[in-house]
Amino acid sequence: MPQTILVVDDDPVQRRLLETAISRSGMTVVTAPGGQPALDLVNGPRGEQITLMLLDLVMPDMGGLEVLARLRQTNPDLPVIVLTAKGGIDSAVEAMRAGANDFLVKPASPERISVSIRNQLKIGTLSGEVKQLKKKTDNRLTFDDLIAEAPEMKQVFRLGQRAAQSDIPILIEGESGAGKELIARAIQGTSARAGKPFVTVNCGAIPENLIESILFGHEKGSFTGASDKHLGKFQEADGGTLFLDEIGELRLDMQVKLLRALQEGEVDPVGSKRPVKVDVRIISATNRDLGQMAREGGFREDLYYRLNVFPILVPALRDRAGDIAPLARHFISRFAAEENKPVAGMTSGAAQLIQNFTWPGNVRQLENTIFRAVVLCDGAVLDICDFPQIAAAMGVEATPRSNVMAPAPASAASGISAGSPYALSVTDAGGHIRKFEDLESEIIRMAIGRYEGHMSEVARRLGIGRSTLYRKLKEFGLEPDEDAGTAAHERAVRKTG
Repeated sequence: MPQTILVVDDDPVQRRLLETAISRSGMTVVTAPGGQPALDLVNGPRGEQITLMLLDLVMPDMGGLEVLARLRQTNPDLPVIVLTAKGGIDSAVEAMRAGANDFLVKPASPERISVSIRNQLKIGTLSGEVKQLKKKTDNRLTFDDLIAEAPEMKQVFRLGQRAAQSDIPILIEGESGAGKELIARAIQGTSARAGKPFVTVNCGAIPENLIESILFGHEKGSFTGASDKHLGKFQEADGGTLFLDEIGELRLDMQVKLLRALQEGEVDPVGSKRPVKVDVRIISATNRDLGQMAREGGFREDLYYRLNVFPILVPALRDRAGDIAPLARHFISRFAAEENKPVAGMTSGAAQLIQNFTWPGNVRQLENTIFRAVVLCDGAVLDICDFPQIAAAMGVEATPRSNVMAPAPASAASGISAGSPYALSVTDAGGHIRKFEDLESEIIRMAIGRYEGHMSEVARRLGIGRSTLYRKLKEFGLEPDEDAGTAAHERAVRKTG
């Protein structure tokens, strides 16, 4: 669930230092030892998961500038932060011209790296939101802009794309908050009417005495208070799409007039002497069983058959569980950027909690729940304690930072708390104790990061000899050559990139 950062550096020690620093912020890290492996990753199957690249400028196989040039041909929007020891104005300008989004000089502190990453992710998220809003405002939203990975939604998309190829009337059925209006907008944006008006009418929210005027319009002086001529929703949508939301709430007498408008392609404004021709594509939506209502006399049967020519059923969120995680990721990124919070993902416990919840309010409830959790969160990742209402409904105890081991009382003087970046997770995603060698590897990486690569200090703090430390580094893939010696390690940490 966290953001995925790609670290590109030919030095294994530098890669581990950066990986440790970034992981503390709750982000997932993947690494590449050079430019070509990095490009292969970005352009491969896992490329869509990568949200930012941290790039060394000087590498033997392919320099950072060449990597940037090739990357911008295929991924112009991927944020890139360049890291180099050669911190001059010329280097910074050259990197920015090549397409870098930020430029950091080594050795950069973990805090500085984290702030730069968060800033670039925030800019990218907000830019994406602006583009999305513009497409929505221009009525050009398509199915590619919607977030859906569950197979059930893929079928909905296929039906919507088929329906968009004609002006056939569509009835979208589904529970409140499932995303019916977004499907309707995507149909409009995929059709020949893209960019034309998309007018929404909530049939359950119109005052009874104004339904006819709002739908069909009225002439000046046609009734008390009609001081001006008013175009109805049908005329506003002329050339585009009229979306009749909650159509099952429409009064029976208005259903008769709506049926005539659909059959004749014209409307009769209140007080007008002649009908007005309109060219409107009708998409209706309901959270009720219109067929049952028609059989019981609560909805006109002839109108039902007129609207239900091409039905599309949008599954409830609980029936498309594969969409919960990607939707949550999207909402976390969006609200973290909007609220200026350093939230990059969620713990495995929190992820499991929201995955198992039934979400009676569907996507709308998930969105509002994530919003509240981001506002509540004091750390880099959302935890169970940030979802108190969901946890209570599921009967789960909302203990703070449930996946991080609390320090023993004797170590309280060290200042390390459960929420500290130096706290150690001793359990895996399934709640089982991790292997000792994995814990040992993580402790060494954390020590290297905390003491900024000073190997003598790292060995002293860990209570082991330097030769033992270097042997451990080789075992864990941090150093390819044991004979490199102390001086080589010290130079590697301060490597000129």
